[in-house]
Parts: sequence; C-alpha cells; structure tokens
Amino acid sequence: MRTDQQPVRIALFAPDGRMGQAIRAAIAEDPAFELANDSGEVLVDFSAPDALRASLDRAVSAGVPLLIGTTGLIAEHDDLIAEAATAIPILKAPNTSLGVALLADLTARAARILGEDQWDIEIVEAHHKKKADAPSGTALHLGAAAEIGRGRILPEERGRDGTGLKRETGAIGYSAIRGGTVAGDHDVLFLGPDERLILSHRAENRSIFARGALVAARFLKGKPAGLYSMRDVIDAA
Repeated sequence: MRTDQQPVRIALFAPDGRMGQAIRAAIAEDPAFELANDSGEVLVDFSAPDALRASLDRAVSAGVPLLIGTTGLIAEHDDLIAEAATAIPILKAPNTSLGVALLADLTARAARILGEDQWDIEIVEAHHKKKADAPSGTALHLGAAAEIGRGRILPEERGRDGTGLKRETGAIGYSAIRGGTVAGDHDVLFLGPDERLILSHRAENRSIFARGALVAARFLKGKPAGLYSMRDVIDAA
C-alpha cells in the first residue's frame, strides 16, 4: 500500500456472524483496510433477509455505499435495494469470491455458445449443514448468468423426486447438498451429445469470501449511486 493512501474504513452490519468474523480477520491482516465502529466509508451486510431493511436504512441515512452479501433474498427485497440504489451505491453479491465472479462470466459465455436444443444445464451445489436456504444464492446467480448467455428467462427444475419424470428442454436443473462443514462447492454442468463441459468452483475456507468482500468494498468507495455487481468488480480489475 502506498504511504499516501489512507485505509478504507469498513463497518460491519453483523460483526458477530460467521462472515462478519471472517471479514474482521481479513481486515486485521490487510493494512489497506480498517474496521470502523460507526458507518465507516463502506457498510458491509452479511446478515439475514429480515435485517435487510435495517441495513439499507443505516447506509442511506449515513450516505455511505452498501455491500450486500446476504442470500435468500426475494423480489420484495430486490425492490427495496433498487429504491435505495437511487440514493447510494449498492453492490449486491450472493457470493463475493472473485473466483465465483469469473465462474459466472464463463457460465454466461458457455451458455451463449452451447445451444439449448442439444446442451442441458444442471447446477449442483454443496454447503454446510447449517445453511438455511436452497438452492444457494450462488447457484441461482450462476443460473441467472446462464440465462444472460441464452438470452431469455429459462424454466427451472428443482428437487426432482418421483417416477416418470421428463426433463424440459432448455430448463436449468438445480440440486442442493447439505452436510458437514462444506464452505461452498458449485458445479455448472453443460450436458451435450457424447460430451460434457463442467465448470467448477471449490471454496476451501470463508476467508475467500471475506477477501473478495474487501475488494468489492474498495471498488464501491467513491462510486455514484446505483446498483453494482461482482462483474463490475472484476471488469474494473
């Protein structure tokens, strides 16, 4: 870090949560960042859907950027985020890993090139036993990337069970695995005639999400109001 640069002051909305603790540890190891006791220069929220309104209100009131890493959000939450993004810069990221951001980019490219008439898409994810939502926000994010590549909203097939099932052409299938202490595994499978393309990411420790969150927070500092994504972060790298 250059000596004429001040560290970015990061405030945590949920400092005692799993990700809050991981981000605190990452800040302690990186002199480019500093933990703030107030709203800081960037507010980071990895909490729960029910707490989203409170974090949005805090960021808008303080006039600071907000990084949202909370998963399990629904359309109502997206509307709240869109409204707040007219006042402050907001980065919504179901996964702050830089590797996953690149995986989403590759997924979109593969979906664009591999036509849905012959190539089926399946997304398989695994997480620790305490994760409360399924499919994971990252899996759905990867599905959205595939839709960008295919140029349309695609039907979904989740939690298949029973007999006489028939896969719908063009659909995205989602499978969720829960158990142990898995930090996060994601596979995007493109299944074609006589060949398969599998794009994978393995998270070995939550520290990768914490480090990515800090990169995203640094990106947000000084940005104009609007809604941003991890794609914007990697494009700016």
